[in-house]
Amino acid sequence: MPSDVSVVILAAGKGTRMRSPLPKVLHPLCGRPLVAWVVDQALALDPARVVLVVGHGAEAVEAAVRPQVEGAGGVEFTAVRQEPQNGTGHALQVCIPALAGAGRVVVLYGDMPLMRPTSLTALLEAQSQVGAGGAALLTAWPDEARGFGRILRDGDEDFVGIVEQKDCSEEELAIGEVNLGVYAFPGAALLDALPRLSNDNAQGEYYLTDVLGMLVAAENPVATVELEDADEGLGINTIEQLSDARWALQMRIHEEHMANGVYIEDPSSTYIDHGVTIGTGTHVLPCTVIRSGVTIGEGCEVGPFTHLRVGTVLKNGAEVGNFTECKQSTVGEGSKAKHLSYLGDAQIGARTNIGAGTIFANYDGVHKHKTTVGDGAFVGSGTILVGPNNIPDGATTGAGAVVTRSADVGPNETWVGMPARRHQKKSAPEGAE
Repeated sequence: MPSDVSVVILAAGKGTRMRSPLPKVLHPLCGRPLVAWVVDQALALDPARVVLVVGHGAEAVEAAVRPQVEGAGGVEFTAVRQEPQNGTGHALQVCIPALAGAGRVVVLYGDMPLMRPTSLTALLEAQSQVGAGGAALLTAWPDEARGFGRILRDGDEDFVGIVEQKDCSEEELAIGEVNLGVYAFPGAALLDALPRLSNDNAQGEYYLTDVLGMLVAAENPVATVELEDADEGLGINTIEQLSDARWALQMRIHEEHMANGVYIEDPSSTYIDHGVTIGTGTHVLPCTVIRSGVTIGEGCEVGPFTHLRVGTVLKNGAEVGNFTECKQSTVGEGSKAKHLSYLGDAQIGARTNIGAGTIFANYDGVHKHKTTVGDGAFVGSGTILVGPNNIPDGATTGAGAVVTRSADVGPNETWVGMPARRHQKKSAPEGAE
């Protein structure tokens, strides 16, 4: 049965308090744009469509979101521009054509990355329970209100409305329950109410919260769903808040890997982005950074003080250690690069040893070049491999060797010196035993 859910993601704001030219929702967060976490939330609801409201940096924001939505398959995507930005109600008003025929509409925010799909599922369930004409919203009791509107209730503790912080009286400011701005509306009722919004308030803006007031006035019930973890409602308005969100998401990423059998020795000093695959039995030591786009097999050892960048693949049992950086490189099964090395654009076979201080010199100032090292090779400490290059199976380089791209190293040969040349074994003197 086709989904009746449409999700609107509000992502038009400039984010002036970020003090950055980058649109707020495009700031990086654990290896992907901030807004990508919210798109995940939307897609978890199996929606029929996603409507993205853009404004500042509209083209860049749309370009970041469209592939993620369309890549989910079967989800209609529309981007609409809000110019100028006259409040959350106005943001939904510009969506009216895109929401034609919507069954239910969920409203999310492009700067709220910590919301769990389970909380949004509970929101939709609450909306279903109040009937076709009713709505539901998420609330929380945070330690600090941080600009959120306050929830108003009657003597029976039923929801009656929301008052924005700048419009609050002293008594209302003391209310601890806040509105997070995340709603599930009946589509028909929402589309009917939006054109009737007024901007007669302290901000001179059109508030989406007034739609809830209209529903209550029409005697349509509005349910509230309280978050157990108020931090899920954290909105990002400053770099400091972005850092807070990174910590929370990083712990979730660690927990997922550890639940899959990855031993992260010190989660507090380990950084693992979204989009990293790590096999069971791998040991990640302290002070390690693993960026998005890295694949690590089973039974590997990584760190301490290792930096794995995009395109790195560690095959089962590979070990990469102290102060070693890898980028666009594959380290074969059982191979080791344990100390002070740079592996750039490298293809390393199985059971190969990369000695301390080895550098894969992959960049000539214009282009990157690949170097291949075969199975069972031994690259001596301090070796420089100038790409493009090939060190075949069983070959050895001596300590400090500089293997230039013109070298023609053969299988099982030993090359030494600067520039490196094939090592000739001395013949035994005539008559010697």
